[in-house]
Parts: sequence; C-alpha cells; structure tokens
Amino acid sequence: MSVVALLLEPLRHDFMVRALLISALVGGVCGLLSCYMTLKGWALMGDAVSHAVLPGVVLAYALGLPFSLGAFVFGVGSVATIGFVKQKSRIKEDTVIGLVFTGFFALGLVLVSKTRSNIDLTQILFGNVLGISAADIQQTWMICLVVVALLLLFRRDLLLFCFDPTHARSIGINTGLLHYLLLSVLSLAAVAGLQTVGIILVVAMLVTPGATAYLLTDRFDRMTWLAIGSSVLSSLLGVYLSYWTDSSTAGCIVLVQTGLFLMAFLLAPRHGILCRRSS
Repeated sequence: MSVVALLLEPLRHDFMVRALLISALVGGVCGLLSCYMTLKGWALMGDAVSHAVLPGVVLAYALGLPFSLGAFVFGVGSVATIGFVKQKSRIKEDTVIGLVFTGFFALGLVLVSKTRSNIDLTQILFGNVLGISAADIQQTWMICLVVVALLLLFRRDLLLFCFDPTHARSIGINTGLLHYLLLSVLSLAAVAGLQTVGIILVVAMLVTPGATAYLLTDRFDRMTWLAIGSSVLSSLLGVYLSYWTDSSTAGCIVLVQTGLFLMAFLLAPRHGILCRRSS
C-alpha cells in the first residue's frame, strides 16, 4: 500500500476526521499552555488539576449538567484548596498538591462506583476521541478559544510572571491574579483534554511539548511554535497510529510525544546529550 493510500484510508471515516481535527486542536492549545507550565515548573500542578476533575465529571452527569462545567468547577476548587492548605499550614506545596489531587481523585472513584449511570470509567480516564459527540466537539472548541484568547491577552504579563515573579511584582503587576488566571486556564485545558487523552494522560499534553521545545531553543517565541507544532504533529500521528494498530488513541498520542522528547533530549543542537558529548 502506498503512502498516499495510508494517509487517505482513515479519512474515509467521519469519526476519524473528527478525531484528527479535535486532537490537533486540543494538542495545539495544550502545546501553547505547556510552554508556560514548563517555565513555571508546574508539572505536578497540572497532574493535580487533571486528576481532581474526576468527581466534577461524575457529579455533572448525575445532575444533568455538561461534563465540562463540573470538571472546571472541581479543577478550580482543587487549586483553591491547595492554596488554602499551603497558606494555613507548614506543609510544603508539593506535599499539599499530592494530598489534594489524590483525595479528589479518590472521591471521584467512589462517586463513579456509587452513581448508577452508563459512565464508562475507562473513557473518563483515557479519553474517547473516536466516539466524541457533536456537543462535546462544540464544548471543546469553545474551551480552546477561551484558553487561547486568555493566553494571548495576558501573554507579556504571564511570560514575566513565569520567568521572574519577583520582578513582575516589583513593577506593579498583580502576580496573585496571574497565578489564579494561569491555574484557571490550566483547568480549562484539562477539561478540553478529557475527550482526547483522558484525565490520566492529559498531564503529558500539558508538559511534554513545552519540555521538548525547551531543549530546542532559548527563545520563547520559537519555543511556543515548536511546542505547538510538536503537539499537533503528535496528535495527528497518534490518531493515525492507533487506527492502523488498533491501539489506544490516547496512549499512541502520548507515546509519539514522548518519542519526540527523547529525540530532542538526544539530538537537540545545543542541549542534546549527544551533541554536548561530541563538543
């Protein structure tokens, strides 16, 4: 079979076209956000938010509300809880994050086991982009537009906040507002990633593209485009790979992202370990 035939075969199915488009969209948005996550060192925070949305999804289903609404409320709620416990106790932030996100995730598992519904836990945990509905597509588009608009609108302030929050505070920037704005955007992105890679693997989409691009360049603008490009490419290749191997779509997307990171880790012009050894 020729390469053209390999590329065109999945496009004969409507569900594959939808999966490719939504995966590329979510991948691009998560790639953009991952640059800020990488600079800020918020990989664990992304993990916390992505897991904490599970009880919100279950409660939203039980109340007949959109999954995205429940997930966003609990995502922001987990962030507020982390901030409150950190301020009111002597426990370090990474410990608080671990306590909160495991507690929220456990609550979600209990709610799933006690709620009579046709919710498939596997779809929540690992996504179901091949079976995404029209309503979910519309919600995902709206969420992605909001995330991109906020990141572009506050781009300069967020960049300074991630690089040097002390300097940002000294020149009058409201770093507290930016802190919670970035966390809210993170919650929205986690909600968008629910349909593509699910709760467990969405953290990879929020961290890996930015980490890959960070190895390839020292300029933020270039890092942004590299992260978006690698994330979109990973999403498209992952969906194709899952089609031809009959494998988990979410797993394939994340595997491709991990493969690109390993290539950058080894072969990046200035920061790759092989290039450093040869010099």
